[in-house]
Amino acid sequence: MKRQLIFFATLFIGLYTTAQNTMTFSADIANRNGDVLFIKNGKTIVQEIKADDKGKFKSTFEVNEGMYQLYDGVEYAQLYLKNGFDLSLTMDAQHFDETLKFKGKGEKENNFLANETLEDSKFNYEELLSKDEAEFKVAFEKMKEADLERLNKAGLGEAFVTSYKNNLTMKNMGLFQYHNQIMGNKKLNNSVAPNFDYENAKGGTTSLESLKGKYVYIDVWATWCGPCRAEIPFLKKIEEKFHGKNIEFVSISVDVEKDHDKWKNFVKEKELGGIQLFADKNWNSSFITAFGIMSIPRFILIDPKGNVIDADAARPSNPKLEEQLNNLLKS
Repeated sequence: MKRQLIFFATLFIGLYTTAQNTMTFSADIANRNGDVLFIKNGKTIVQEIKADDKGKFKSTFEVNEGMYQLYDGVEYAQLYLKNGFDLSLTMDAQHFDETLKFKGKGEKENNFLANETLEDSKFNYEELLSKDEAEFKVAFEKMKEADLERLNKAGLGEAFVTSYKNNLTMKNMGLFQYHNQIMGNKKLNNSVAPNFDYENAKGGTTSLESLKGKYVYIDVWATWCGPCRAEIPFLKKIEEKFHGKNIEFVSISVDVEKDHDKWKNFVKEKELGGIQLFADKNWNSSFITAFGIMSIPRFILIDPKGNVIDADAARPSNPKLEEQLNNLLKS
């Protein structure tokens, strides 16, 4: 009997230790976007979970405590994971953020993150970023206070609070830097645009000077840039709508020299319209540095006299661009 007790005690300890060194994640998803879920830490896939024959997802694995991302092939959700959690997710993928619900050990932290995503979607960042420096600082502080108030009221553990505060700090730093960049861009408006003279995919070179007399809408991009490629279908539609009018659409690639042929082939294969140019020194090209471009895509609008109308113009996917161009071409 004593030996049996020792055996069962050992078995229990082994099972308990295993449970504490791993966590379990399961999901029941209506209208799912695919048959695989990915739990990621930045670009690293931590766990790949495949749906079973009933369309359910479940996996047990080891994690380092902290923030992760759940990716279903289309949408992302933020997760907080820890060994010992037994977390169950339900949602309708067609209404991803609105239906995300967690149950089980770890539900409190992850339901908080899901609710914060909804709160974030309601916040008007465009209005915040459009404010001048003094107004921005006031609104920025109010936003930070509201974020911290919700966090403090949630009554979550110290480790989670520390981790989430780190995320907030990174978000706020990014917003602050982005606003500074917007303010810097606005200072370039109404100034004379610097000239460029770059290789044209159709042969020879094209300068900004040669386009005087027309409005010029410039797209700074690269073949490796996902958000840049996502704008291409919208840019094609805009080009079609304004074809034959007093405006040129110019795309300037900042691909590095070794990717020159890749750029040329991409332009041909994707049948890119407008004027397709290759910057002479990629990110260090004088036109690029003059506009302080550090991220792409970036769009610039120039008037027929060569003056900058908008150093950070709306993207082709933004309906405001078509409205702005219509107003300019009417005047």
